[in-house]
Amino acid sequence: MIPQNNFIHRDLLCGHRKVALTRTDHTALWFRLRHETATVIAALLLAAVGVACSRDASTDSRSSAQNQAAAASPPAGLEKLQHIVVIYLENHSFDNLYGEFSGANGLSNAGDHATQVDRGGHPYKQLPRPPGKAFPANLPNAPFSIERYIPINAKTPDLVHRFYQQQAQIDGGRMDRFAAISDAQGLVMGYYHTRDLPLAQEAATNTLCDNFFHGAFGGSFLNHIFFVSLQAPQFPNAPQSMKARLDARGNMIKDGTVTPDGFVVNTAFTVNSPHPGNASRASLVPNQTMSTIGDRLSEKQISWAWYSGGWNHAVQGHPDKLFQFHHQPFAYFANYADGTPGRAQHLKDETEFIAAARAGKLPAVSFVKPLGELNEHPGYANVLSGEQHVVELLRALRSTAEWKSTAVIITYDENGGFWDHVAPPTIDRWGPGARVPAIVISPYAKHKYIDHTRYDTSSILALIEKRFGLKPLGTRDAGANGMTAAFDFNQ
Repeated sequence: MIPQNNFIHRDLLCGHRKVALTRTDHTALWFRLRHETATVIAALLLAAVGVACSRDASTDSRSSAQNQAAAASPPAGLEKLQHIVVIYLENHSFDNLYGEFSGANGLSNAGDHATQVDRGGHPYKQLPRPPGKAFPANLPNAPFSIERYIPINAKTPDLVHRFYQQQAQIDGGRMDRFAAISDAQGLVMGYYHTRDLPLAQEAATNTLCDNFFHGAFGGSFLNHIFFVSLQAPQFPNAPQSMKARLDARGNMIKDGTVTPDGFVVNTAFTVNSPHPGNASRASLVPNQTMSTIGDRLSEKQISWAWYSGGWNHAVQGHPDKLFQFHHQPFAYFANYADGTPGRAQHLKDETEFIAAARAGKLPAVSFVKPLGELNEHPGYANVLSGEQHVVELLRALRSTAEWKSTAVIITYDENGGFWDHVAPPTIDRWGPGARVPAIVISPYAKHKYIDHTRYDTSSILALIEKRFGLKPLGTRDAGANGMTAAFDFNQ
């Protein structure tokens, strides 16, 4: 059971703005220009105040400089973390799993954002019926318990989770077109009872982040690449058949894997191994050359590895039937291409992570990606099996003395098409996307704590960068909150 009403609450440091989210690159640019123009006008008005405000301005300038300096230097005690482990699960929004978590910003706060509208903007009288026979045709237009119809140890239908579609679902921050845009229709409003989740007890005794967003709009492919590089992969000579088409206003006419200007935003496979045997050679994404968090770690000779369930079998040419080729982000990069030292040293099977954890020989940074049947992805996996697998991983981590200097972050690559009531912030053309769960588990994690600080996937990289003195990959991680608010290094 989850303890009730005994959580420490933290004020929101960086609230999201309810700015209209872009559905296209053109509208994103327009909003950014409008914001920047308003900023310039405001600066000119403030300048007119002149000498009368010079003392306050000087004080504010010093304060800003001090804040920036504090942000650039790691907080005291961060060096106590000798091992950072990221367990990267699949396809659930925060409200879908932790909407009932006591004290968190959950379902009880949804308000008007819980009402779904059709493509014409009119509220549904009832939710459109989800696929399959399990769900009734008269679901109210409101969040509902999936477990009334499908148990937590059984699979639900999959839900659309693609780049352009998610932006349309967000609907300018109104969060009201998830059902209208989804092939799973009303299933988007389903949730699991938090009390039934094996990991809920970990969240209750450690730190739960309830304002954490996945890094990029859409699905697993883009979010995995974005997680490790904070950039979208490029495919400048992609076949025309792979490209999306947009109208003059930027609205999608034809969906596609690649944007009109050559960025890969939906599922595609690497030119390297492993990739599906039936994949067209012309459709394979060329090697990417932008920097990754792995490169940054290697530059400082910090040990790290990406551990993937089923990796060894896949590279040997006989992948598990649920091995997900597009969940292997480093395989898309030239530094980790077939035959490179980087691949041999850093891309490993999940069994090697378990062995290293039990032997007390973890690298400084571990990324863990479970095999498909254990990653919680709707359609081919169930929630319970995935959570039980993570419990086993935690048991291995806690079995040695290394645990006292380890931090584990459990999060989800994206929302999987499930609705969440909190509008994501606007940062750039890529996202962030919807809110997802994130749990921080460590002897140094704050106990029974809900962290309301705004984070996104780049915050994990910011934490790693601060801990090991790495150069940021870009503006996202340079400006991100680094998740240090989840820790108390004096305990």
